[in-house]
Amino acid sequence: MNDNNKQKQETTEEREVKVPENQNNKDEKKELTLEEKLKETEEKLLRSLAEIENQRRRFEKEIKDAFDFGSFNFAKESLAILDNLQRAKDAIKNDEKLKDNKDLDKFLENINIIEKDLVSIFEKNRIKKIEVKEKKFDPNFHQAMSEIEDENKDQGTILHEIQAGYMLGDRLLRPALVSVSKKKTTKDQEKRVKKNEK
Repeated sequence: MNDNNKQKQETTEEREVKVPENQNNKDEKKELTLEEKLKETEEKLLRSLAEIENQRRRFEKEIKDAFDFGSFNFAKESLAILDNLQRAKDAIKNDEKLKDNKDLDKFLENINIIEKDLVSIFEKNRIKKIEVKEKKFDPNFHQAMSEIEDENKDQGTILHEIQAGYMLGDRLLRPALVSVSKKKTTKDQEKRVKKNEK
């Protein structure tokens, strides 16, 4: 039995020696794992900080846009008032019964004053009319409603403004509805275009 006890003791001593070695390996693995965790945590923190910064910038832009363009829909709807004043002036000028009225000029003058006041209010709020006279057609600001043959003008030149367009700051509020010039086409050219379309 004594021999058995000695063998057990030797085995236990061997085990005891082996256990600390395993613990050292585990500690080294834990240290590596802790370093990796630290790096991972640091990366997550940096990503979170970057995301927070991006959100802050987005919110600042949204707030700025809200101040700059919060009245966009209201401004767009208000353009109808200006259009209706212009239509009213045209209708009054062309009415045969009203042409003989002595007070017609005073009435038109009052409508002009209201129209100028409205335009002034629009300009104070950065709403400006898009100039179209003798300009080249630009699909970013104009909408072509018709094409008119005109040999005296370059193709794509705006000839008539059907409805005024407006900008709110740098943003398009409403495109200008226009008629655009085109070159006169011969019958041979029209036939070629029709064949190409088929």
